[in-house]
Amino acid sequence: MRTRPRRTVVAAVALFAAVGTLPAAAAQDQHQEQRHPSHGGLSATIRYTEYGIPHILAGNYADLGFGTGWAQAADQVCALADGFVTVRGERSRYFGADAAADSALSSATRNLSSDLYFRGVREAGTVEKLLAQPAPLGPGREVKELMRGFAAGYNTWLAKNRITDPTCRGAAWVRPVSVQDVAARNFALAVLGGQGRAVDGITAAQPPASTTPPAGTTSAGTSPAGATSAGTPSTGTPDAQDIARAARELFAADSADMGSNAVAFGGSTTANGRGLLLGNPHYPWQGGRRFWQSQQTIPGELNVSGGSLLGSATVSIGHNAQVAWSHTVATGVTLNLHQLTLDPADPTAYLVDGKPERMTERRVTVAVEDGEPVTKSQWWTRYGPVVTSLGASLPLPWTTTTAYALNDPNATNLRASDTALGFSKARGTADVLDALKRTQGLPWVNTIAADSRGHTLFTQSQVLPRITDELAQRCSTPLGRVTYPASGVAILDGSRGDCALGSDPDAVQPGIFGPSKMPVLKDAPYAENSNDSAWLANADRPITGYERVFGTIGTQRSMRTRGALRDVSAMAARGQLTVRDLQAQQFANRVTAGDLVAADAAKACAALPDGTATGSDGKAVDVGAACGVLAAWDRTADTGSRGALLFDRLWRRLPVSQLWKVPFSAADPVGTPNTLNTDAPAFATALADTVTELRAAGIPLDSRLGEHQFVVRNGKRIAVPGGTESLGVWNKVEPVWDPAHGGYTEVTTGSSYIQAVGWNGSRCPVARTLLTYSQSSNPDSPHFSDQTRLFSAEKWVSSRFCEKDILSSPSLRVVRVRS
Repeated sequence: MRTRPRRTVVAAVALFAAVGTLPAAAAQDQHQEQRHPSHGGLSATIRYTEYGIPHILAGNYADLGFGTGWAQAADQVCALADGFVTVRGERSRYFGADAAADSALSSATRNLSSDLYFRGVREAGTVEKLLAQPAPLGPGREVKELMRGFAAGYNTWLAKNRITDPTCRGAAWVRPVSVQDVAARNFALAVLGGQGRAVDGITAAQPPASTTPPAGTTSAGTSPAGATSAGTPSTGTPDAQDIARAARELFAADSADMGSNAVAFGGSTTANGRGLLLGNPHYPWQGGRRFWQSQQTIPGELNVSGGSLLGSATVSIGHNAQVAWSHTVATGVTLNLHQLTLDPADPTAYLVDGKPERMTERRVTVAVEDGEPVTKSQWWTRYGPVVTSLGASLPLPWTTTTAYALNDPNATNLRASDTALGFSKARGTADVLDALKRTQGLPWVNTIAADSRGHTLFTQSQVLPRITDELAQRCSTPLGRVTYPASGVAILDGSRGDCALGSDPDAVQPGIFGPSKMPVLKDAPYAENSNDSAWLANADRPITGYERVFGTIGTQRSMRTRGALRDVSAMAARGQLTVRDLQAQQFANRVTAGDLVAADAAKACAALPDGTATGSDGKAVDVGAACGVLAAWDRTADTGSRGALLFDRLWRRLPVSQLWKVPFSAADPVGTPNTLNTDAPAFATALADTVTELRAAGIPLDSRLGEHQFVVRNGKRIAVPGGTESLGVWNKVEPVWDPAHGGYTEVTTGSSYIQAVGWNGSRCPVARTLLTYSQSSNPDSPHFSDQTRLFSAEKWVSSRFCEKDILSSPSLRVVRVRS
């Protein structure tokens, strides 16, 4: 950080003196782990403390990137290497064209479509062009230095270490990387909500087969296994209501794949008048979207601790000495479509103001394991690529008269790392907001922050297509007039030049909203988000006035949002809050749905004649035992809760359309809908089917949740607390139901890098952290499951931020690395 530079420099000097006075064992470790692979000029000092958390000390940004790349490779080399294979477009070469693709970096279903997309990005020079743009449109010098150092650090680790992780040990696809590879990974993360969501539809898009020879042939002239066939004529128009429903589901920010909670409390609610922040992002537990925890320090310049998405050289979510921040996946729709009117004589030409424009054909060739290379065309327009679907449920057929082009403004945004670096240097929430205004780099998240002076911030500052409600009203096609109000997905008339997106004067790139249009809430007693829109960041201070593309206003909130608002508003009203209260909230594991309906469910169960209900197969089931279990359940998803599993499996079966007696009311958005509709026949049927399911799996109805919700690490079960999205549990986890192997096994996504941060007037923040799936994905690492066991026991790691805390760690291990 830039604050107190003299003290920070003195502390850093003291560090090097202190290394010579470490305990004998630590000094021996430090001596044995010197690394001098070559003499390329980059170096860093890495101090490891408990749970393998590295504290990276460097003299400049290139050195800091070097230490970060080295340390990430040491923990996550296979996950990193796998992602680099993805962004180089080489998955088909190493893993086969038909194999499932890397879901961490795009929505592609098969390796071939993933490779066709990413090879196309590479051959078009997209990333190089973005790197070459001067700031603020492109990345700043410091970020470029971080990426350069990261690539060098990763490569140096590869050159000097033997890989022990069986996932990639001895694999030919683990190779050195370039700055371009590192930047391409950042690009892939930026377009996850846009082009990355439509990879299959981009690479499958071909002109109608009736007028164009089939594309996608190999050099031998035959279509390989896994290749996508050419387009075919379509005589129908997509059903507007079906498309709207599919788009609404596709762009739901609280989907099982990604989510988050975060709350900032202001000084008026805390015990000492300083701010508090609890961040609980929900991200995948495996693969390239895992977080990795570290501290980054350049004396006198930067000092920040937190979680980084793999492959990132900056801290994504974290804190420094004066401010803490977290992110939640936002409701803003990061793409829009333009419906093209095609030239009757040529389906690869489209009309704008009556004049034809030719599409640009990009021929992309992909190497395939044990087969001939595949060459296929992609078709690009002034708006972006032609796309024939946004997932299987949202088809957009290319006919002889119509096609759809996808606009993704994040395809020209490589600024997220600049935004993160701005946060890392911030002295308060005002600086966080200033960094957002200056860099405009966040593609698909909200920001929630608190600082040591008691300020709070919520903002939905995203890179979004500049779709105003006026533009949508004036330029939507008939299909768009249905999809935009329902989902925020605009489909504009691409044949009209006056339907261009335009520019805001304070936007750093054309066609996006400027900072003045972003929903912002400053200095509220609390600011909270659980992946619903900005409307109720504070239930007493609703945010309104934003365009539909940002999200909805006055609509039903998710169960998790309702539970979160109930909890945090009560906490704020109670006041005198400390970091301990944040820790308690994280692991309260209250099931919001259970609080609302479990008592009614137990009562309705007990009222069933003879304690029986009829299942969906028409058979009578004795459900009497379930009634007492539901009545006695403590309404939590703790690992020791009896009845949580029964309720979970029942809740998943209850049809939403028949769930409530009292409907939603915008006048009481936290309290409605409510009152379980136990009169509906579906309730008894769901109860019977749930009891049948558990008994068939040999699972007692009153089992403790942790006996059947767990992960297996090195052959040992670790119980997992928390619950699924629809239950409304703050501590969200999404495991796989596998009754043949004991119940819920393997968490696919959920609570990840968690931090509870406050301040007490000293120079050291009061921070507790937890990385639920642990630092390393290598089963041979001592840090493969150590924090996972902490998560199971609902325990935390005390952050070692200040030098005195780092140096006093009983687990201190110092490694100096050089290129």
